[in-house]
Amino acid sequence: MNAIIKFEHIENKIITLRGLQVILDSDVASLYGVQTKEINQAVKNNPDKFPKGYILVLTKAEKTELVKNFDRFNPLKHSSNAPKAFTEKGLYMLATILKSEQATQTTLSIIETFASLKNISRTINELSKTNNENKKQQLLKKSGEMIAEIFDNDLANNESETSIEINFAVLKFKHTIKKKKDS
Repeated sequence: MNAIIKFEHIENKIITLRGLQVILDSDVASLYGVQTKEINQAVKNNPDKFPKGYILVLTKAEKTELVKNFDRFNPLKHSSNAPKAFTEKGLYMLATILKSEQATQTTLSIIETFASLKNISRTINELSKTNNENKKQQLLKKSGEMIAEIFDNDLANNESETSIEINFAVLKFKHTIKKKKDS
């Protein structure tokens, strides 16, 4: 069985395009351990599984912007093909086509990553809307625990410290979790 892919490895590949969180076809291929053309061929052979909104085809301007802002996309500069970006739904459908064990494990990791990002986003959104100090403390603790869990599952909590600073409609918060390796 292949090792489960860490959150950071997937999270670094998620970009925002047209207001959606997506992963480019080249990054999906890298995660799945296949060539980009295999991903695109799977999509081409199964168009009914990818309705509008599941895959975005990048415009020339979007492609240029990505190459300009992300070094890892430099190979796109010389590609004549328009890159595709998979939304979360598109990735789920791709998983139904690619049947390898690595594809299954990778898809599970991607699903967990998207779910974790949504949970953190909801918690932070809720934090910005509440005026109750106890609720804020609970939400800060919850968000800190979620972030800590995502980034390093093999570390145990040693200490946790939270401070809130409210400055005329600006909420700043800092949540520090000190970790130590489990022995």
